[in-house]
Amino acid sequence: MHKFNSKVMQISYNPCHPFRLIPFLHCIYTSTTSHQSIYHSNQLLNGLSKSGRVDDARKLFDKMLQRDEYTWNTMISIYVNVGRLAEARDIFYRFSGRSSIAWSSLISGYCRFGYESEAFDLFRCMRLEGQNPSQYTLGSLLRACSALGWIKSGTLIHGYVIKNGFKSNVYVVTGLVDMYAKCKYISEAEFLFKGLSFDKGNHVLWTTMVTGYAQNGDGFKAIEFFRYMRREGVDSNQFTFPSIVTACSAVSAHCFGEQVHGCIIRSGFGCNVYVQSALVDMYAKCGEFNSAKRVLETMEEDDVVSWNSMIVGCARHGFEDEVLALFQKMHARNMKIDEYTFPSVLNCCVLGLTDSKSVHCLIIKTGFENYKPVSNALVDMYAKTGKLSSAFSVFGRMLEKDVISWTSLVTGYAQNGLHEESLKTFCDMRIAGVSPDQFIFASILSVCAELTVLEFGKQVHADFIKSGLKSSLSVDNSLVTMYAKCGCLDHADTIFISMQVQDVITWTALIVGYAQNGKGRESLRIYDAMVSCGTKPDYITFIGLLFACSHAGLMEDGHIYFQQMNKVYGIKPGPEHYACMIDLFGRSGKLDKARDLLDKMDVEPDATVWKALLAACRVHGNLELGERAATNLFHLEPKNAMPYVMLSNMYSAAHKWDEVAKVRKLMKSKGIVKEPGCSWIEINGTVHTFISEDRGHPRVAEIYSKLDGVITLIKEAGYVPDMTFSLHDMDREGKEASLAYHSEKLAVAFGILASSPGVPIRIFKNLRVCGDCHSAMKYISKVLNHHIILRDSNCFHHFKGGECSCGDYW
Repeated sequence: MHKFNSKVMQISYNPCHPFRLIPFLHCIYTSTTSHQSIYHSNQLLNGLSKSGRVDDARKLFDKMLQRDEYTWNTMISIYVNVGRLAEARDIFYRFSGRSSIAWSSLISGYCRFGYESEAFDLFRCMRLEGQNPSQYTLGSLLRACSALGWIKSGTLIHGYVIKNGFKSNVYVVTGLVDMYAKCKYISEAEFLFKGLSFDKGNHVLWTTMVTGYAQNGDGFKAIEFFRYMRREGVDSNQFTFPSIVTACSAVSAHCFGEQVHGCIIRSGFGCNVYVQSALVDMYAKCGEFNSAKRVLETMEEDDVVSWNSMIVGCARHGFEDEVLALFQKMHARNMKIDEYTFPSVLNCCVLGLTDSKSVHCLIIKTGFENYKPVSNALVDMYAKTGKLSSAFSVFGRMLEKDVISWTSLVTGYAQNGLHEESLKTFCDMRIAGVSPDQFIFASILSVCAELTVLEFGKQVHADFIKSGLKSSLSVDNSLVTMYAKCGCLDHADTIFISMQVQDVITWTALIVGYAQNGKGRESLRIYDAMVSCGTKPDYITFIGLLFACSHAGLMEDGHIYFQQMNKVYGIKPGPEHYACMIDLFGRSGKLDKARDLLDKMDVEPDATVWKALLAACRVHGNLELGERAATNLFHLEPKNAMPYVMLSNMYSAAHKWDEVAKVRKLMKSKGIVKEPGCSWIEINGTVHTFISEDRGHPRVAEIYSKLDGVITLIKEAGYVPDMTFSLHDMDREGKEASLAYHSEKLAVAFGILASSPGVPIRIFKNLRVCGDCHSAMKYISKVLNHHIILRDSNCFHHFKGGECSCGDYW
């Protein structure tokens, strides 16, 4: 500065200088000091930025009389870094000389803080102003596309990259590869990587590909690519190793994971917390708990993510005691338990290994009850343990409910037998605007199968198709089960044939479906096809198979399958299998064989076994054996009216009215009430319910008139009322009148009145159809040429042309 001033003085004293010196000197001095002032102010502004003093920086900015491009860009950057985007944008639009740097800074800020749409609007404005984006601008936009799955916007950026010479820029290309991988277009990412013309030694690019394969569920490809990366001599880092270890855990490749672990140690990343956490997760998911524990114990500090991985791994492999031990250790070490710790612990509460209330209290104390994963786990735990009021209470307090929350409640109601409540909850979910996923679709379709609500099930099926969700094995199995249980075997077959994969559940659903619809021989054919396909039957399959044999009178086949269970497949028969065999012998009139099998059972006979024997005794009038079965049922199910009613009916059929009176008196003394028989039919979305001699329907006069006319017609065709099913002590005329107005007959009469011509009449009954109604239905189907489908408590009856699908063997 002194040298400069001395030169100025020399010039000023030269009398021969051709122009005026004083204004010139003042101009030079002002310009110099001005530039120095801006420089120092910019330095100070930059210092305030680094120290986070945003408001002080703004005050300095406002006091600066002169600002250059650096000043404006710095102030924009200061606001962007702290997320004050509105103020950043205000400064940005006040700057008339904004360059691509200012644009990039603002666009990056909008991307970083979740305003991706605004970022793309700015990008379009930038292009309209003729500004060219930098590699950092494109990188920010590509990261936004990656985060949100905006493949369409990403491909537009890709087009711009190709047109404007960025295709050799490793920073931009890495962003493109990452965008395609995270948008589930891994083949495009791979194509882009393989087509690179420049040096591919950048470890970030390789890591992006390995991570992309892992995130897209292709763990084997990730492993193959990692090997390729090692062969090419590209170094791995703290980002590469967690990705490849995660890929190993996804495909249970613990042997290769151990090799990677060796590479990690040799590369010096063995103490990196993210790498260690990935290793614990991999070993735990692969069931290598000793290795997982060793890594966990070598960690310099307790990492809650690693401990959570260990807990989840133990829970998935059924080591619930270990889960609780780890949880107690976390609590003892004062670790910061988070919302991902509690769900696995709550799963252990389902098994009764720890007190659910104490865990719930801890959740409330630590403030995690309002965290969605924890609330969902609480709802699920309470529902699975039958505490539905507690489940609903937690559900009601949730501030935000997702599809998992609703699924837990819907499934909980279904598992506890409250199927109608389950359907209502599903409808409430749809009204709330929550989109169902595959799990809740499978669950609600199973509920439709249990309630045999065909029309509602069809609506759910249509809803699933409209949702665009990919079909899954669980949904397909539920559809097969629903249509089979609702008597629509053609629909069940269509779903079955369309399935790419069928498991034992699929085959069993079809076997049971055909058996329940009176096609036992077809069930056996399906079983043979299943075995020939290499699918092994399980415990449930044999229940369906023996059920088919019992309902088709296939005694020899049933005996063979019963023997095969243990000898061929190592499946020990349970009470359900013995019940089917006793039912099979009983239906065939072989009550001696049924009694012998009962006496030789390897397991204690339960209620289903005695019910099967009692039903057989009811059909064949064996009072002695029936009394034995009923007596056992009185002890096993003291509040169940069924054995009392069956025994009373047997006494009525034998005209032992004194014994009938004793049974009814016993029922009354114990407060046991017989479940009234009722039938229902669905017409145009409305369910119409009837009980015997019901006169509560709005169209009662029409129904009785139609039924009387139908009875007259079928009598002319040969129908004779079976008085043995009128169990009251009255004259013939009274018995015939009581038989005429059974609930299923009233439902059929209404179905004839209200159904469209040619449409099958579908009736459902809560109890087993009586023999007289069964006979009447056959005549009605023949005389009036109607297809009647009756689903009672035991199976389907398809009445057509005077024949029933059960072959009168029900």
